[in-house]
Amino acid sequence: MASEELAQKLQRRLQLEESGAEGDGGAVPAPALAPSGGEEERGSLTGSAGAELSAKLARRHDINEGAAQPRLAAVFNPYTEFKEFSRRQIKDMERMFRLYDSGRDGYIDLMELKLMMEKLGAPQTHLGLKNMIKEVDEDFDGKLSFREFLLIFHKAAAGELEEDSGLLTLAKLSEIDVSIEGVKGAKNFFEAKVQALSSASKFEAEIKAEQDERKREEEERKHRRAAFRELKSAFTQ
Repeated sequence: MASEELAQKLQRRLQLEESGAEGDGGAVPAPALAPSGGEEERGSLTGSAGAELSAKLARRHDINEGAAQPRLAAVFNPYTEFKEFSRRQIKDMERMFRLYDSGRDGYIDLMELKLMMEKLGAPQTHLGLKNMIKEVDEDFDGKLSFREFLLIFHKAAAGELEEDSGLLTLAKLSEIDVSIEGVKGAKNFFEAKVQALSSASKFEAEIKAEQDERKREEEERKHRRAAFRELKSAFTQ
């Protein structure tokens, strides 16, 4: 930096001396200064920042136009990470996640979560939905990935959700196959299940009583046959 300025000053003085030697009293135009190292560096940074901003704006435009390819999330294995759930449970959760991922982008956004809670019969306010996502939104993207969706059930099973949490409501209601039973039939579903268990127990008791009755009748027949043989042998002697 200092050497460049010194060189420029020496060049300027040399030009002035040559001008004086020729006797030309006219002013000598100052040479154009070469850009300093700091200016070149600032120009390079500005160009780099401009290119990055242009790329972000282009990405945002593609997203708005629906032409952007979804960025692939980090691959994880739900069966090894969430070992407290069986394979069947995880499959059921995945099926439910895909059901409400109407955008087919691998995420449940705020509007899709809104629809989900309405279908489950527990509609939430806009702020409530944002708080629900915030509780498990590890990457702060404002939507739920499948891993974050599984975290809801993980936290519910571990007792880490508040009683008034919308996520706890979601986890509880998701234990019922709402698509089959219907939201309004949830209460009837549990009552029918209890009744079915009770009926099954009664049926088993009736079967056991019949089996015991047949055993008693068989024992009685054996005793009668034995008594008859004894009586017959007494007459034949």
